[in-house]
Amino acid sequence: MNINDFDFDLPEELIAQTPLEKRSESRLLILDPKTEELEDRHFYNIIDELEAGDALVLNNTRVLPARLHGERAETGGHIELLLLKDMGENRWETLAKPARKMKVGEEVVFGDGRLKAVVVEILEHGGRIVEFKYDGIFLEILESLGEMPLPPYIHEQLEDQERYQTVFAKENGSAAAPTAGLHYTPELLEKIANKGVKIVELTLHVGLGTFRPVSVDNVDEHHMHSEFYRLTEEAAAQLRAVKASGHKIVASGTTSIRTLETIGSKFDGDIQADSGWTDIFIKPGYEWKVVDAFNTNFHLPKSTLVMLVAAFAGRDFVLEAYQHAIDEKYRFFSFGDAMFVRPKK
Repeated sequence: MNINDFDFDLPEELIAQTPLEKRSESRLLILDPKTEELEDRHFYNIIDELEAGDALVLNNTRVLPARLHGERAETGGHIELLLLKDMGENRWETLAKPARKMKVGEEVVFGDGRLKAVVVEILEHGGRIVEFKYDGIFLEILESLGEMPLPPYIHEQLEDQERYQTVFAKENGSAAAPTAGLHYTPELLEKIANKGVKIVELTLHVGLGTFRPVSVDNVDEHHMHSEFYRLTEEAAAQLRAVKASGHKIVASGTTSIRTLETIGSKFDGDIQADSGWTDIFIKPGYEWKVVDAFNTNFHLPKSTLVMLVAAFAGRDFVLEAYQHAIDEKYRFFSFGDAMFVRPKK
């Protein structure tokens, strides 16, 4: 497969810069892979796609305010650090800007000096491993000094940082939001639960690799970034019961899909409690193990996320749906509208 097989022309004005005032009033494009029909709805209509006995799987990761602005201790020059991965023992993998200034031993001071970082290692891709020094609780300091790491295609300031969190976010660790979940409200989730749908949570901490473009022409040569996931025994047992009863497992977002399909691939289709790092690459030709249907946002041209959706619903049909969304002026990307992909069997 060639990367250009997943390309489409997206007008820049369709890239949503701010979230809607009411989360669940975003638009929802229904894709039916069996009939190849499209239907225009609103996100609150997702409840009509769910039946009693189904499971709706949500990613409860919480985005860290992972962008820090500081000064070089020696010169006072500005440095921006973006936290990517907790390495333990107060060490983090980061992206630094300007990176060339960040030599081993360089110290950066943040805020009033409550937080400092020393470069301990330079990585191949230009990243830096830094060791933080501080008094108090790191996450509390980060909450007071850090900024939300919005995707590079969002240029507007976010007035309320909680709008880049899902209403069910609780496990700190993401560098980006699981944006398919941004459409849910507590009221909508309550209605879904009252219908008899099981709400099941898992955790996958989204890495910034999710925004990195595919840099090779041959899709099969692309290497996916790794992300940490966790599925508890209680959640796994709920999902096994849903599968055994013949009902649907409906994933909210590609992060939930990646977690469930990683576990399904690891355990020959069984759903077991598990945690670890996944670099699963779901593209056309993939044999699905766990997920029966899902909601997701509209993704970047040539992205692995478009390939994932195409792996489920078919490339031609997915590109047709994207063209329909463009023609109908749906809003795209993180703060944009959504699609729901029905079961293909």
